[in-house]
Amino acid sequence: MLLRRLRDEAHRFAITFHRKIRDKRMTGSALEEVPGIGPRRRRMLLRMFGSVEGIRRASVEELSAVPTMTKRLAEQVREYLTQG
Repeated sequence: MLLRRLRDEAHRFAITFHRKIRDKRMTGSALEEVPGIGPRRRRMLLRMFGSVEGIRRASVEELSAVPTMTKRLAEQVREYLTQG
């Protein structure tokens, strides 16, 4: 009986952990993982380009035209989104 409880608890823990990861992956954005991009810049980029795919297609000059975006940060965003 004790072994069954231990097994069930381990399975419950693992299932809960994997559900949490899956939920985050389903609702998350690739922009959340880019260093230097916080919620405000993320909103501004999405407002300007419409989607992550639109941001991915944008040039560095177009990205740096977004308010509060520097050329260096635009290059980081472009590099991060085009590599993966």
